[in-house]
Amino acid sequence: MSVLTRDEAQTRAQLLDVHRYTVGLDLTGGDDTFGSVTVIRFAVRAGQDVTDTFVELKPAQLRSATLDGQPLDPGALAENRLPLKNLTPGEHELRVDAIMRYSRTGEGMHRFTDPSDGETYVYTQLFMEDVQRVFAAFDQPDLKAVFDVTVKAPAGWTVLANGVTEHTGDGVWKAAPTPRVSTYLVAVAAGPWHSVRTEHRGLPFGIHCRRSLAPHLDADADEILDITRACFDRYHEKFDEPYPFDSYDQAFVPEFNAGAMENPGLVTFRDEFVYRSAVTDTERQTRAMVIAHEMAHMWFGDLVTLKWWDDIWLNESFAEYMGYQTITEATRFTDTWTDFGIGRKPWGYDADQRPSTHPVAPDAVDDTAAALLNFDGISYAKGASALRQLVAWLGEKDFLAGINTHFTRHRFANATLADFIDSLASATDRDVHAWAEAWLRTTGVDTLTPHITPAADGTCALTVEHRGSRPHRVSAGLYDQDLTDEGRLTLRARLDLDVPQSEPHPIGKRPALLVLNDGDLTYAKIRFDADSFRTVRAHLSGLPEPLTRAVVWNALRDAVRDGDLPATDYLETARTHLPYETDLALVETVLAFARAQIADRYLTPEARPAALATLAGLCRDLIRRTEDGDNPGLRLIAVRQFIDVAAHPDTIAAWLADGTVPGGPELDPELRWRVLSRLAVLGATDEAAIAAELERDPSATGREGAARCRAALPDPEAKRRAWEAMFAAEESEDLSNYLFTATAQGFWQPEQADLVADYVPRFYQDAVAVAARRGPAIADAAGRWAFPAHAVDAEHLRLGEACLRDGDPIPALRRKLVDQLDDLARALRVREA
Repeated sequence: MSVLTRDEAQTRAQLLDVHRYTVGLDLTGGDDTFGSVTVIRFAVRAGQDVTDTFVELKPAQLRSATLDGQPLDPGALAENRLPLKNLTPGEHELRVDAIMRYSRTGEGMHRFTDPSDGETYVYTQLFMEDVQRVFAAFDQPDLKAVFDVTVKAPAGWTVLANGVTEHTGDGVWKAAPTPRVSTYLVAVAAGPWHSVRTEHRGLPFGIHCRRSLAPHLDADADEILDITRACFDRYHEKFDEPYPFDSYDQAFVPEFNAGAMENPGLVTFRDEFVYRSAVTDTERQTRAMVIAHEMAHMWFGDLVTLKWWDDIWLNESFAEYMGYQTITEATRFTDTWTDFGIGRKPWGYDADQRPSTHPVAPDAVDDTAAALLNFDGISYAKGASALRQLVAWLGEKDFLAGINTHFTRHRFANATLADFIDSLASATDRDVHAWAEAWLRTTGVDTLTPHITPAADGTCALTVEHRGSRPHRVSAGLYDQDLTDEGRLTLRARLDLDVPQSEPHPIGKRPALLVLNDGDLTYAKIRFDADSFRTVRAHLSGLPEPLTRAVVWNALRDAVRDGDLPATDYLETARTHLPYETDLALVETVLAFARAQIADRYLTPEARPAALATLAGLCRDLIRRTEDGDNPGLRLIAVRQFIDVAAHPDTIAAWLADGTVPGGPELDPELRWRVLSRLAVLGATDEAAIAAELERDPSATGREGAARCRAALPDPEAKRRAWEAMFAAEESEDLSNYLFTATAQGFWQPEQADLVADYVPRFYQDAVAVAARRGPAIADAAGRWAFPAHAVDAEHLRLGEACLRDGDPIPALRRKLVDQLDDLARALRVREA
């Protein structure tokens, strides 16, 4: 397949003005393909010579194509490009009639049959370059047009689209024409949806899911719709431009690759956000944030869209920042920045220290394949952190004024970084151009280290050592020990500093603890002075605010990853302080890092059992602490983590047999599959038990649980079958994206290193082949989940480096391997340290 280059897109944008797409989709033709007829009305700009261009599509069969009534040769379609030759200035009409394939990878038009009830659903995911899998298009973001979509669907189905849809009879649904939007934002979702509909401020709102999930959506419908309304109202307080589309639907769809997609008027979410089992309040907060994030895209991305993919941060960083900020302002979830700091920001820190790092706003993204790789922790977490620092430096009033200027100037059009900075500059006297160069055009993580110098009079001064290039506005928190409670720390003062400093800052008497970046308003690694570090080890849980504790835990995490803090010291700190932690996001994230990184990778196999025992003891403490039922979320986290670190099957096998943890919770489907998966790893269950559990829970999630358990069995034949299912299946038997991921998650287990040792070298050859055959979504899953991360040794690193050098992986897999191998090299360095 030919990928679109930036140069090609710029040339085509100068040549064409695209007016309207009339798209007809026929979903009644069977399980494998659907019909797609597209009429594109466009103009070649005046002043052009007779010229050539192309339209993109990836059909199973191109039945016919006509340009201005004249037939085109279907045989001229080369890969995904149909040439359009001898175009003269003026109006033109292109008609393309094609048969397209349904997808099982979450790309294009994904088709899914629910094993619970046999009902079938389809939905589109057209991001980046996948509109070509559904209809013919000039597929680049700056050729916006009106889209007029009609869908023929089987009886009993409902069709959702970007605009309000109407059933006109005989299974035909017509969507209201869109305003001018980019090709990648067109959306259709069809099937026998269960829907909850309402109105807000004169607009139809709806939430939709598979019928088998109806009771679970209904249980949370009020919460979801209340958050949707609160965010909608808050954005109208922030933004001068009103919501620009005719309705707001949110569809929770199966086997969705991302968290959600900002299709105007029809946001699609992964349907794991319709909770079948018990969840924590932090998980509900995450769902709320995603709702807010996607709604922010209606302005950042849909109303004003990037001109080319080098400015993807203009979409994602803003939606990320606005999502967290708006949830904090408009809903009951007021501690979302703690969750961002401990759970999301490390994604950016980690990505920014790998060889694959890139600026938030890179100078050049040459083609769509390269652009797809930038949907990462840089564009989301680092970009949002940069914007949070910008607001701290600029002030929210001027920031919002600049944003509103940007919307006014570029509504229903496209914009660049330069356009955005110019809009911000119009609202302030500060040098935002210099800020953008320092923050958006550079890579890497700065490090801030405090140095406290005593004076003769007993007072002290603070100097911040700054390794890096960016200016920072940060707070320094000065904490003293509470004389009435030795474990507690009290905030004496929070000092605002500009780094680099012009001179040392007086701080009075030496504090017990000094925390740089208290409040987490900048993006930098922090270190502690020696006295502060001793206080952290002894009194971390005594810090009064969860966001401060998040900053400290992140600093400890960074120190472990950098080889400056022994991994066992981190475990000891967690063992000491997590039993007293009240913030769910902190408990969950610290335990997950301790298990998945420290126990499974940073410690040697010989040291791992002791680490798991430490974590199991910590989880037991948390379970005992929550016996009174006052904190079911904390108890649920502790139960989940205890299951995951169990080194012996007896306790969790008894829970499964009884259907409950003593004192609660009862084992819902998620917990039952979690226990069974761990029992499989430990060799304490078998195929008969897995089959029985699948009969008990025959849902899509149940199928994934069974695939995960079967792949985890410590049996050579089970491993062979799992491997072949992922990498050696015939095309008709290919696993869907979710079943591939579930199988991969079960396959590699540190407890089974010897059993799967021969598969480590096989991974590279087989992953390269399956990625080339099945495309970027499966390449991502193979690189993320099927990678043998447990194998921390120099020979594995050598094998991976040889694959990068000689194996020719497609770009999506290459990026994942570069990142995974850098993490592997880091784990080796941590072990040596």
